[in-house]
Amino acid sequence: MIIDCHNHPDWYGYTLEKFIANMDQNQIDKTWILSWEAPRNECEPEGSHLFPGTGDDGPVPFSLCLAFKEKAPDRFILGYAPDPRRPEAIDKLAFAISAWGVRVCGEIKLRMMYDNPDALRLFRFCGEKGLPVLVHIDYEFATGKKFPRPNWWYGGGIGAFERAIAACPNTNFLGHAPGFWAHISGDDQYDKVAYPKGPVLPGGKLPELLDRYPNLYCDLSAGSGCNALKRDPAFAREFLIRYQDRVLYGRDYFDTRHQDFINSIGLPEDVLNKIYSGNALRLVPQH
Repeated sequence: MIIDCHNHPDWYGYTLEKFIANMDQNQIDKTWILSWEAPRNECEPEGSHLFPGTGDDGPVPFSLCLAFKEKAPDRFILGYAPDPRRPEAIDKLAFAISAWGVRVCGEIKLRMMYDNPDALRLFRFCGEKGLPVLVHIDYEFATGKKFPRPNWWYGGGIGAFERAIAACPNTNFLGHAPGFWAHISGDDQYDKVAYPKGPVLPGGKLPELLDRYPNLYCDLSAGSGCNALKRDPAFAREFLIRYQDRVLYGRDYFDTRHQDFINSIGLPEDVLNKIYSGNALRLVPQH
């Protein structure tokens, strides 16, 4: 069984029909279908052609996730992440859980510190309801751009994320994106380039956090997760075996780059099963 723990409705133009055909082609049984609700001025305009949403609910509104789930209920696990800064956020999430069976809080991708008190309140609510929280982290660093923003940071870095994890011990978190995966290495490149290259060096913050916080998990999706593994295949194999209970396969896209690499490094079958579905099922059990 394969579960994709990170994807979005109508992402890259993948309508429901194209999405399911792609899942079938790549032997993916279920997908966590996630929203991305954020103010428009917090979203990089260069990627606006990827955003299916056009209204005030942001690039990937929950309504699109719900439409996918309603039309193919056996293929999708419903996710929803309201902006915690909005006063009605917890009420909206509570209603979505009771009315439509939301099982995941994601994707949180906002220009705020993830230990914001409003965010912590939402994260603790998710812990009470058994929803894992999936977050996107990006650092701000020099890109040569000046308008409309020099960079598109999200989350406030690994320090803010660690404080949130520590403050919400009963909530399971999944880390994702360049600002998370760059910390697999101790090379101090996390705030200088989005996709560091070269061998992984000792002293990475990510292994340290995984050892310290049992409620932290890793979302392998997107170029960031794939790059973190591919930059040092020998380390990647050791990392995936060591943290085999804490890593989830995800795509955030529609190709097989992650599967191709994971299947190429000689992982034991039981480790593969955990990464591809076992850990996702532990966080979000099938009814």
